[in-house]
Amino acid sequence: MGIPDFQSVMLPLMKYASDNREHTLREAIEALAEQFKLSEEELSELLPSGTQAIFDNRVGWAKTHLSKAGLLSSPRRSVFIITDRGKEILSKKPDFINMALLRQFPEYVEFTKSTKKKDTSDKKEKPEESLFQNTPEETLEYAYQELRETLAEDLLERIKNISSSFFEKLVVELLVKMGYGGSIKDAGQATRKSRDEGIDGIIKEDKLGLDIIYVQAKKWENVVGRPEIQKFVGALAGQGAKKGIFITTSYFSNDALEYVPRNETKIVLIDGKMLAQLMIDYNLGVTPSKTFEIKKIDSDYFEAQ
Repeated sequence: MGIPDFQSVMLPLMKYASDNREHTLREAIEALAEQFKLSEEELSELLPSGTQAIFDNRVGWAKTHLSKAGLLSSPRRSVFIITDRGKEILSKKPDFINMALLRQFPEYVEFTKSTKKKDTSDKKEKPEESLFQNTPEETLEYAYQELRETLAEDLLERIKNISSSFFEKLVVELLVKMGYGGSIKDAGQATRKSRDEGIDGIIKEDKLGLDIIYVQAKKWENVVGRPEIQKFVGALAGQGAKKGIFITTSYFSNDALEYVPRNETKIVLIDGKMLAQLMIDYNLGVTPSKTFEIKKIDSDYFEAQ
């Protein structure tokens, strides 16, 4: 059945609150999860930011919309209870409760009117139901994810077109930003160029140089197969190293990804997509354009009065 959208949660949430008792949001989430027969995997599915479970977020927003319509109220911090208006709605035995039904209440209209948008293609107002298939957090985070994916694609295209020497510099700078090698000056010896536009070198694992990591980076278009990874593991042994990072601007075959050395050697494979994502994470080759700060009520502040 999958995770229900937040409008589908409204009626079950109201029925859950129909016992006239105070409930916490966590209690409601657990009860509704059982009612919708959600699996552990579905319950652990997170928003793109990884900060909150999708189902938790949707139940929270269902509660918000019902509260804004006056069907639920919060008599004290962290709990909610059904109102007389909510009981009246349930007494009519509705098949569903959604935003269209809630718009009969003026205070809810006031709450939602700022979210109404115009369709720029035909100038007709978009159906309200289509505006809220996702919660505001989901809409924002999915939009951010889309922007990030587009940026990563553009960034990878740029990387593929730079010179070998610039690619060498980029790899070393990224590793330093990730905490390896200390400064650019003493980051490592990533200087030996090869005919396939790859670089090989050794970089310090930490600022003190207590251990070393062998690095191989190749500005390739073709897939990197298992034989290349096996050669890399052999090169590690030749350098007396047990840790390695293989970076490519292309991608790895399934055989390469599944290959596990029999000795104690540990290797990390970074393909072009991951390389671009890491550059975004560590602000290499990118610059912030806009920053949006999401705020919430500081309940402790008001509790202290």
